[in-house]
Amino acid sequence: MHELSLAEGIVRVVEDAARRERFARVSRLTLEVGALAGVDTGALRFALEVCVRDTCLADAAIVIDEPPGRAWCMACATTVSIARRGDACPQCGGWQLQATGGTELRVVDLIVHDELPAEAG
Repeated sequence: MHELSLAEGIVRVVEDAARRERFARVSRLTLEVGALAGVDTGALRFALEVCVRDTCLADAAIVIDEPPGRAWCMACATTVSIARRGDACPQCGGWQLQATGGTELRVVDLIVHDELPAEAG
């Protein structure tokens, strides 16, 4: 299950950003996982739930956007939507497709919070 190593990498990227940008916690993490990225989003979500424990992401809402697969058909010179790699062109039935979108796996957005200042007293 490579989704576990992907989740660990995502947590590492966010934790590094937290140290660099000096924020204490994340309330929302938005990811983009394209339909052609080769990632099972259910497995990724489960792996993230395990990996975020005891990190700045511990209580974060995790939003996963799944952009559709897009490809350029060399046979009919058209951009088409495809559900998965290896699909035929829905326009002409050709197999010469070059993926042009939906291959991404990236952190899109974080909503972060600074540490609260100590109470005056």
